[in-house]
Parts: sequence; structure tokens; C-alpha cells
Amino acid sequence: MQMAVLRKLGSKSAKAKSIAGAMLASLLAVSALSPAAAQLYSQGYEFLEAVKERDGDTVTEMLNEPGSQVINTRDITTGDTGLHVVTARRDTTWVKFLLQRGANPNIRNNQGITPLQLATRLGFVEGAEELIKKGADVSVADSQGETPLISAVHQRNVELIRRLLAQGADPDRNDNSGRSARVYMELMNGNTLMKREFEAADAERKDRGTPQQYGPSF
Repeated sequence: MQMAVLRKLGSKSAKAKSIAGAMLASLLAVSALSPAAAQLYSQGYEFLEAVKERDGDTVTEMLNEPGSQVINTRDITTGDTGLHVVTARRDTTWVKFLLQRGANPNIRNNQGITPLQLATRLGFVEGAEELIKKGADVSVADSQGETPLISAVHQRNVELIRRLLAQGADPDRNDNSGRSARVYMELMNGNTLMKREFEAADAERKDRGTPQQYGPSF
């Protein structure tokens, strides 16, 4: 019956064929799962949709179910978790809520991006702060080697730079081009405010006796 419906849709237009193919792929993917996994997939989809719709009642109800595992559900297409979704819309209230309910701030989506990396790229300071409080890796790098601190320097976001350095972000970790956040900062004109933050962080590390690291971190 489902195949007949999909064939009918596919006969209308190329766009409809594409949609039908996606639907069929999803149906086949779900049908290949075990009953328990299929149920979790269905619940995960419902959870992410509720997060997207800001449906707090449904989200809370699902999280309160005994043995609930939906908090870190990843979108089957993008790999985004609920935390990625609410970070992308710069929603501090929802970021706090999901973190309090156990959302993992270090899960990467299909592009290899964590919620903290997303927050720094958006200049979402409040969200970044909440993610850091709950253990987000401040020196995580994307496929190009860009860290949240490098991203903050590119944006000249002094407040983000200050917060990331205060939490131990490595100013000397190189990206794939061989440049670090410190190097990018030094290459910029009008970098006085950023330079002060780097110098203050260096002094703090020196006072604590923490050795500086240079080059890639492994």
C-alpha cells in the first residue's frame, strides 16, 4: 500500500519523486530496526519536533517517562540534537532547560559541530556560557581545525574571548592552516582589547604555574 502511494506521488513531478524517495528511505530505515529501536526512533523524532515547536509540555512529559533516552536524540538527516536546535535559535531558556535535564553539550552533528562551536559562530555569549558551565569542551576543533576561540577572534568578540580563555581554551592550538587564535589576533589591526584578554589569560596561567602549550593538542 505504501509503495503504491509513493509511486503515485512520483508520477506527478520530479520534486514529488524526490520526496517519495526520501519517504521510502525513511520507511525502509525504520522497518530495518528492531521493535525497541524503531520505538526509540519514533520517540526521538517526536521529541525533536516538540523542541523545534517549543512545546515544553510534551518535552517535559517525554523526559519524565521512566527510562527515557530521548534527551540526546540526533536528527536522522542533520545529526543535530535538541541542544543544537535551541542553540541555533539563540534560546537561552531552552539551552538551560535541556542542559539541566542531562543534554550532552559535546555531541557533534553530521558536520562535526558541537553546540558550543555553533554558539560561538553565532556570537551567542549567554548560550556559550551555559554550555561551558555544563562541561562543553572549550578547545574542540572542527574539520578545519577551528576552535571556539579562533571563531571568537575572527568575530572580534571580546566577551566570548574572555570567557573562553577563563575556562582554559588553548590560545596556541593551531588550525589546519597552522595558525592559532593568538596568531590570528596578532595579525589583526585594532586588536588592543583582544590582546589585553590574551595577556591577562597568560598572566593567570603563569600565576597558577600552568605551562603554556604550543602547536596542536592531541
